[in-house]
Amino acid sequence: MRKRLKRLSLLLVFTLFAAMLAACSSGAGGSGSGVDVGIVLPTKDEPRWVQDEERFKAALDDSDYTTEILFSQGSSAKEKENVETLISKGIDVLIICPQDGDAAASAVEAAKKEGITVIAYDRLITNTDAVDYYVTFDSVAVGAAQGQYLIDQASGTDVPLYLYAGAATDNNAFLFFEGAWSTLQPKIADGTFKIANSSEAEALKDKAELTRDEMSKILGQVTTNWDPNEAKNKAQTNLTAVGADMKGDISILAPNDGTSRSIADVFASDGDISSYTVTGQDAEKASIQYVIDGKQSMTVFKDVRTLVTDAMGMAISILDGDTPETTGSYDNGAVEVKAKQTNVIVVDQENVQKELIDSEYYEASEFTGL
Repeated sequence: MRKRLKRLSLLLVFTLFAAMLAACSSGAGGSGSGVDVGIVLPTKDEPRWVQDEERFKAALDDSDYTTEILFSQGSSAKEKENVETLISKGIDVLIICPQDGDAAASAVEAAKKEGITVIAYDRLITNTDAVDYYVTFDSVAVGAAQGQYLIDQASGTDVPLYLYAGAATDNNAFLFFEGAWSTLQPKIADGTFKIANSSEAEALKDKAELTRDEMSKILGQVTTNWDPNEAKNKAQTNLTAVGADMKGDISILAPNDGTSRSIADVFASDGDISSYTVTGQDAEKASIQYVIDGKQSMTVFKDVRTLVTDAMGMAISILDGDTPETTGSYDNGAVEVKAKQTNVIVVDQENVQKELIDSEYYEASEFTGL
């Protein structure tokens, strides 16, 4: 009996010791996991974020630090779960592109309580002081570039202008629209353009600077929620609602490439549309082919390689105990968040070869008609 008890006691000690080793190797609650930087991206269902994932992995090739990348699949609840998972693995830096800027606040606040440095990536996390840094493209400049392209391609007066925007839950959607409006508004006020699909924008056509509330009202009418299907349905509804005076040669402010392709397809299928100029952004492969084929007019190229390099450089500076370089700041509603900004480039048929192929961002073999 004593021998059996002794064997049981030894087995229990061995089992507990093995469990402790397993816990240490998994890194639960500590740095034993070897994960230094946790990265949370919005979804794997959009080409843009898959590109970012690839660039992040490539950026680690020459680094001694390790990372783990998780996707939230369009869910703020999943996003918070991802952050909690990374916290449990002992990360020191969190890089996060929020699904919803406001909803992400509670997730980053949990990270901040654990002493983790939080870097908002591409989209600003709003109404919390738990954000340390923000790495972004100049979102206002993106919208301004889109607006200026429409101006440069327009001729005559009363050119029908269709406005579309991103999701109202994404602070970037407001910044993009702010930049576009600041550029387009003088040409709306002087009669170059005539707004076709937003009574709220039409009512404010003589106002150069819009308040957040005024932009919210416009976005409420023209949002696509970054969803190509929603953009398609909205474009179809808009074209059904207007008369012949809002067709012919038209201009379309589309917020990104995914929605641009959907909107372009709808307008191209309407026999009363003579020609259209449509904007985009992100330089997605499918949209670059559309640009080459003349089905999408332009895209704003945001070199993800640079943005990823900036984000990882900032994270490594933090891990090395240094202060990251910043170039400005953004008001997130609670604090001024120090930011590193990256420039953007307008790409159309004229310079697609130079900017995207010669720069080795893409390979020529990925496209036809170059």
